Amino acid sequence: MILSVLGAGTPIPTKERYGNGCVLRVGADRMLFDCGPATTHKLVKADILPTQVNYLFFTHHHYDHNVDYACFVLCRWDQGAGLEPRLQVFGPPPTEWVTDRLLGEAGAFSHDWKARIAHPGSQSVHVNRGGSLPRRPPTVDVMDVGPGQVTEGDGWSVTAALAQHTEPWLESLAYRVDSKEGSIVFSGDSAPCESLCDLAAGADNLIVHCWDHQEVLDASGEGPGEMGTVAAAEMAQGCGVRRLIINHCTPNLTRPGSREKAVGDVARLYDGEIVFVEELMTLPL
Repeated sequence: MILSVLGAGTPIPTKERYGNGCVLRVGADRMLFDCGPATTHKLVKADILPTQVNYLFFTHHHYDHNVDYACFVLCRWDQGAGLEPRLQVFGPPPTEWVTDRLLGEAGAFSHDWKARIAHPGSQSVHVNRGGSLPRRPPTVDVMDVGPGQVTEGDGWSVTAALAQHTEPWLESLAYRVDSKEGSIVFSGDSAPCESLCDLAAGADNLIVHCWDHQEVLDASGEGPGEMGTVAAAEMAQGCGVRRLIINHCTPNLTRPGSREKAVGDVARLYDGEIVFVEELMTLPL
């Protein structure tokens, strides 16, 4: 398994980090987890073509996790020229609703794909890329999912569990991928909770949303539905996780000196391997 970190930040845009998205490669399959700002561009910067990604899993539908969804699907459809496998999309409600409102017959981007299907010049571009006419609309296989088995592929399976973030206003999930090469859990945005701990038990890798230093998080009033350094460390230790991957960090946590303090605070409570990720980092698992 190979993890490519595309977005390692928060809704706060900085030059180094913005939004969320990761690609997991297992064998020949590539799975995208969340699709935050500029995910499509970051994929290419990570030497991954959108047409090489056939699975997309949403943890929840905050904009820093889903705003590049239409861009990714349309780019994959346009560049794939009808030769790409149909994209498989999974997420908590309202994943199906969002997909239809963006890409459906009357969706926000229907004017775009209808013009590309009908215009003679666009038809020529499509044919020159290897496609055939008539050109089909962009379609994905999309499914609202909840806790339990989600899907499986060649030597891997994906299971989901409830996360605890902004319920009841927005549903959130965490995902676990198990394969013969190992296991990884994507916490999404979540506070520590029993369902997430059960999902992560004994995992080889746990990639967590770690918003800020625990004391800063607790003092700011931003703690509910979030995870700080101490909470992340305690959860990883309690779950018996072999490697803790720290992601989704605010600018305060990632600045020089502050980052080292964060890793030190985690290391005092967690005795496994710690990785503090950067955007466009590739991590063999």
